[in-house]
Amino acid sequence: MHCAARTSVSEEYITHAATILWTGGIIVIGSLLSIIAGAAMSFQGVINTRLGERIGTMHANAFVQGTAFALSAAALLFVKNGGFSGLGHTPAVYLSGGAIGLVITLTVMLGVRDLGPALSVSIILIAQLLTAAVIEAFGWLGSERAPFCWNKYAGLALMIAGVIIFKRR
Repeated sequence: MHCAARTSVSEEYITHAATILWTGGIIVIGSLLSIIAGAAMSFQGVINTRLGERIGTMHANAFVQGTAFALSAAALLFVKNGGFSGLGHTPAVYLSGGAIGLVITLTVMLGVRDLGPALSVSIILIAQLLTAAVIEAFGWLGSERAPFCWNKYAGLALMIAGVIIFKRR
């Protein structure tokens, strides 16, 4: 009986350790993917803006969205999970991503044009963080609720101060 209890504790410890490692791995991978996304968004904003200067903002947006559609459609040849059959049972708000993508692409291009890449992206980051915090605070869009406490206000204030310092001449 004593050995059985010891084995159970060992199995419990191993399971707990594996969970910590798995969660840590997910955090590392998620962080790396987020860094890649942030860098890609900065490049994309400038690249799209320069394209818009050459062919017009709306034409550049149509080209960018069309390219994204074509590449996404091509990727479906290799990805076999999921399917479009679930669209009929999906809440309408979850179908608005393409329209929001249009808004994002256009406003980033115009912001980069008017403010330059660094200031535009800085303001975008603050807006993204504030919006994400509000979404979590209210539990919107199926997100788990997370209170908007003083530390979040302080973090946003520090980001705003950082932008001011960053852009100070």
